[in-house]
Amino acid sequence: MLTYKTFKILGREILIGVVWEEKIQGIAYSLDGLEFLKDQLSRVTSHLKSRGVKVNLLEEKSRYPDLVFDVLKGKIGNEKGFEELSLEGLTRFEIKVYSWLVKNVKRGEVITYGKVAKALKTSPIAVGGAMKRNPYPIIVPCHRVVGKNNPWLYTPKPSYKKFLLEVEGWIS
Repeated sequence: MLTYKTFKILGREILIGVVWEEKIQGIAYSLDGLEFLKDQLSRVTSHLKSRGVKVNLLEEKSRYPDLVFDVLKGKIGNEKGFEELSLEGLTRFEIKVYSWLVKNVKRGEVITYGKVAKALKTSPIAVGGAMKRNPYPIIVPCHRVVGKNNPWLYTPKPSYKKFLLEVEGWIS
């Protein structure tokens, strides 16, 4: 199923789209309108399908966009949101990285790829790959993982990362 909804925060509109069945299969968001959200949802669903996840894109109302927005606002924690994720189609490594990130990097904090890698006894490149493939942005806070010398490096939309960190109260 697919549900999307528009919210306002810090004077901006954010559209949150969620692909779900019994639990959340994927999340996309946009600060640039519905067309960009649809592009992001298409990317997420293609990724899920490539991993063998059955995706039904029939639009139906759901509480999930509100849940994601509540995580963004800090009304509920990432760990609570994480319980709502299907984790279907993820590798064991991705689950390990996402679980660690949700448990250890709290709202308003950032961490480098290198520090995550050190904690998980892996490489920063492997961590970066997991962040790039994250189908659950906001709940799995990949926006909190930053480059050592440039927090906006390695992100396709630096303005989105900045916005999410601003909402969370992080100041660079």
